[in-house]
Amino acid sequence: MPNPPPTGFYCSKCGEFHPELPMDFGADAPDPFYGIPEEERDARCYLTPDICVIDEKEFYVRGCLEIPVVDGPDSFVWGVWTSLSMQSFKRMFELCESPEGENEPPYFGWLCTSLPLYPTTLHLKSQVHTRSVGQRPFVELELTDHPLAVEQRSGITMDRVREIATALLHGDS
Repeated sequence: MPNPPPTGFYCSKCGEFHPELPMDFGADAPDPFYGIPEEERDARCYLTPDICVIDEKEFYVRGCLEIPVVDGPDSFVWGVWTSLSMQSFKRMFELCESPEGENEPPYFGWLCTSLPLYPTTLHLKSQVHTRSVGQRPFVELELTDHPLAVEQRSGITMDRVREIATALLHGDS
């Protein structure tokens, strides 16, 4: 049984009580999608909540970049997009409805989501791990000193989650 969501919090920005503390935030599309003029997107892009293909030569998959919360019940999750080679993209989706997909080795990719509150996160090296059928892949960053990679390795506190939520809820990103 999943843990109940964290309770609300008093916002340091507006002073109001927010009844829920969001434990995840995500991007609706990879950054390169937004570089395509809106009037060209329907012709050049295929976008679903889980995949994006641009010009039939750029391939992206949506995954979960999970950060342990050391003093909380669950991880904090960034919904991110990662580029994959055509070969990896095809292989991942050949197996997306099969339990065999869980046993696949991770696929190399480049993070293609700009996350606020960090130095640039575009093009961080990552490994995309498939999971059980119906679950988005797990995105693991390369072990570097980038603050996001450090947080993924070491975890964050609930205070940091509140800091992230406050900034994102009030457009300070």
